[in-house]
Amino acid sequence: MDNNPAKKVERKILLIIAVIVVIGTLFLSLINFIANFLWFKEMAYLDVFFKQLVTQLTVGVPTFVIVTALVYLYLNHLRKGYFKQIASGEATDMKLLKRSTIILSILFGIGATFFAVTQLWFEILKFANSTGFDIQDPLFHLDISFYLFKLDFLTQLNELLIGVIVGFVALTVIYYIILLTVRTPDMFEENQAQEQAEQQYDDGRYSGSSNPFENASKGAEDIFSKVFKMPRREPRPRKQFDDDNFKRLMKIASGKLAGLGCIFFIMLAIDFFLKQFDLLHAHTGAVYGAGFTDVNVTLWMYRILCGLAVVAAVLFVVFMAKKDYKKILTVPVIMILVGLIGNGGALLVQNFIVSPDELQKETPYLLNNIEYTQYAYGLDDVNIKSFAADNTLTAEDIANNMETITNIRINDFEPAEQFYNQTQSIRQYYTFNDVDNDRYWVNGEYTQTFLTAREIDENKISDTWLNRHLKYTHGYGVAMSRVDKVTSSGQPDVLVGNIPPVSAVDEIEVTRPEIYFGELANDYVVVGTKEQEFDYPNGDSNSYTMYEGNAGIKMNFFNRLVFAIREGSLKLLVSSNIGGDSRIIINRNVVDRVQTIMPYLSYENDPYMVTVDGKLYWIIDAYTVSNLYPYSEPYSEESNINYIRNSVKVVIDAYNGNTDYYVIDENDPIAQTYAKIYPTLFKSLDQMSDELKAHLRYANTLFTIQAKVYGKYHMEDVNVFYQSEDLWDIANEIYGTEKQQIVPNYYIAKLPGESKAEFFNSVPFTPRSKQNMTALMIARNDGDSYGQLVLYQFPKSKTVYGPEQIEAQIDQNTEISKDFTLWASNGTTYRRGNLFVIPINTSVLYVEPVYLEAQNSSIPEVKRIIMAYKDQIAYGETLSDCIITLFGYDINADSEVKPDDSSIINPDDGDDEDGTTPETMTQAELIAKAQEAFNKAQEAMQQGNWAAYGTYLDQLKDYLDQLAG
Repeated sequence: MDNNPAKKVERKILLIIAVIVVIGTLFLSLINFIANFLWFKEMAYLDVFFKQLVTQLTVGVPTFVIVTALVYLYLNHLRKGYFKQIASGEATDMKLLKRSTIILSILFGIGATFFAVTQLWFEILKFANSTGFDIQDPLFHLDISFYLFKLDFLTQLNELLIGVIVGFVALTVIYYIILLTVRTPDMFEENQAQEQAEQQYDDGRYSGSSNPFENASKGAEDIFSKVFKMPRREPRPRKQFDDDNFKRLMKIASGKLAGLGCIFFIMLAIDFFLKQFDLLHAHTGAVYGAGFTDVNVTLWMYRILCGLAVVAAVLFVVFMAKKDYKKILTVPVIMILVGLIGNGGALLVQNFIVSPDELQKETPYLLNNIEYTQYAYGLDDVNIKSFAADNTLTAEDIANNMETITNIRINDFEPAEQFYNQTQSIRQYYTFNDVDNDRYWVNGEYTQTFLTAREIDENKISDTWLNRHLKYTHGYGVAMSRVDKVTSSGQPDVLVGNIPPVSAVDEIEVTRPEIYFGELANDYVVVGTKEQEFDYPNGDSNSYTMYEGNAGIKMNFFNRLVFAIREGSLKLLVSSNIGGDSRIIINRNVVDRVQTIMPYLSYENDPYMVTVDGKLYWIIDAYTVSNLYPYSEPYSEESNINYIRNSVKVVIDAYNGNTDYYVIDENDPIAQTYAKIYPTLFKSLDQMSDELKAHLRYANTLFTIQAKVYGKYHMEDVNVFYQSEDLWDIANEIYGTEKQQIVPNYYIAKLPGESKAEFFNSVPFTPRSKQNMTALMIARNDGDSYGQLVLYQFPKSKTVYGPEQIEAQIDQNTEISKDFTLWASNGTTYRRGNLFVIPINTSVLYVEPVYLEAQNSSIPEVKRIIMAYKDQIAYGETLSDCIITLFGYDINADSEVKPDDSSIINPDDGDDEDGTTPETMTQAELIAKAQEAFNKAQEAMQQGNWAAYGTYLDQLKDYLDQLAG
């Protein structure tokens, strides 16, 4: 025993160092976990944070214990059988064998548990908390919830079990190798006859042979060996195989393999059983979902394979017991043949039976496709209304729809954003990231507005640690303007602006303008330090502040150490500016913030800001999605998503960072399921304040997806659907100078049949490959009508000009074309804004602003307004000018006036003033009239007056026919 005191001290020091290294390594590996724990604790969402860990432990610990115990018992069973059946004269190292058994059991248990908890934990929660749709699929008659919440879990669980069985087979082989190593069986024995002969030969060398030379030779060999110390070569025994031991070993192994093989084929049968449900998401021929071939061929192939796999499981055990190994392969070979025949048969049926008579064969499945796709995208309850599009507006109609007229948008997002960044950013480090469209009460009027947040661009401040994390901690205030008015210079008329914010609106006042959480806030900041925070510029100096909110994690020594390591900044640990009352604010980007809290929703990447009761809030649209809805077609080739709802709205306080999830669609089973999983995270809409509810918008991303899907799935007649006779496209417009697809636009207008104006977004449809407008889709946003979809369908018996046709008329208008050419030649840049399609009573009005941007200025200005109605185009400096031109009503004076019809052509009926008709005219008169009609037609075409153009062509035809007759 070593009693050296120096060595004892050395061992203690080494032990302490080892413990420190282990603890330090463990601590470093847990830094992100600790930081996230502290943050979720600050957010009061610890149950959300621990949900995954608790579920994984709840699933993982029993899984590990059970699997490890089963493996250990299984290996012990292998060992006992091996020892009992196999003879061996070799001593067995039982400690080594037991240690190997435990290690293999633990490693296998860890592997199975790891895959179970990492891949299945959330699927288990969805399975356990699934909410029914109360809708059954048409083929298997299972509730839709089975496919969205249970099928994935069952499929992955079965795949995991198959992997476990394969692992058991590999484990069996490995363990037998270990057994053969520690306890080598007597599988070989020496040939006794040969051994005796060799022994006699050896004995003869020393027994006094009669041959003296032979004895001399042997003696020399012995002397040589002794001198050079070479070992005497012993004769190598010949061995033969011990058939009895080998058969016993195979008997033991075959019994275990029989059980594993049986379980494997049972799992394979379950796999084929589950595969049949995937047919509901297939795309064969004209049908999304199970079609004729899927139901009548592929489905039966899976069912036959499922039955054969069960038969194979039974026969595997039988033939293994009989040691008839060749027959084990019989059923698997048949299964392979069935698979080949089934797939080949499906191909033949599809091409030679279905394709020649596809409509007849696929009709019931196409009906399923239409019905279930409509539901998956929330299009099953669209309120379809006929819209006369008779264009009978009068000055009185204009007067009765002033809420609509005064909210016609003549500003666009991009020019408004440029304007704000040039005039309202104040300092170079402030940026307006984007412009949001919303509605507010402005001096007693329901008004559509633009609102944008003034944030700090972290790339534009001095790149020092003090500036980025302690000094410039927040943005400041917002800018707001009406969408329907501009200044005399053609720029947005600001309602709320400047620093500190100044409001020209009685109902709107921003009393808490600081923005600590936003779209551009990506760095952490530390508040409550000895360094005052920059608040806002105040003339030649700056105003400073100290954070008064409740956001942030207390910076005690432990937390400082954690975040110093996490952020890779020693300054967080050593800075004298940071004290015990200081707090670090992380996850300040609002999009990253919501994704960190709840990553199982899909989020809009463009949050919008609202101001309520003097405070600023961000609202983010969150979507529940799935790719497993039966018979539903994915909305795009790039995405396999075939179910979507905007069921959750997330509200983030821009000052305190409070993040609240509100379920606004309680009929969405996915949202209900998530609410069961995270009961403290999701709140009902009733818990949202009425002031915030007033600013909820129907998400444009969802509306765009719905519009694209509806362009095909509005056809409910299966014959029309199959032939694609009535496909719709979202209409195109000219934006800037390029053609693009119209994005849904928000409006405040009084919809036909409604008593008051409301906030809605809409998108126009045109027939595929045509330009006339066939329908206008509306998504309502206000009050109890929120989320209702209305389709105003235009008559098919008449032509209603679509946006692209109106754009063509604008291009052909001589006055407009002349201005565009003049502006372009003067070195300025003009751009055309969005074309707005506005329903008024039973008529359609089109409005498009025109922007001009000088070379020495980057601020676009609204210079002209274009308004189209029927075949007429008004072109003026203001919206009021256009209204007067088209309807003879002055919206500023609220009175009827004589219209300015100088640019409107009203064709005559072809009769002369004295009552003469083409039939009573002379040849010379007919020629003159024909020439006059031709000239007027050309003039009407140049002005874009297509009705007049058609009328004059008819007159010309009458005159020419009379001359020819």
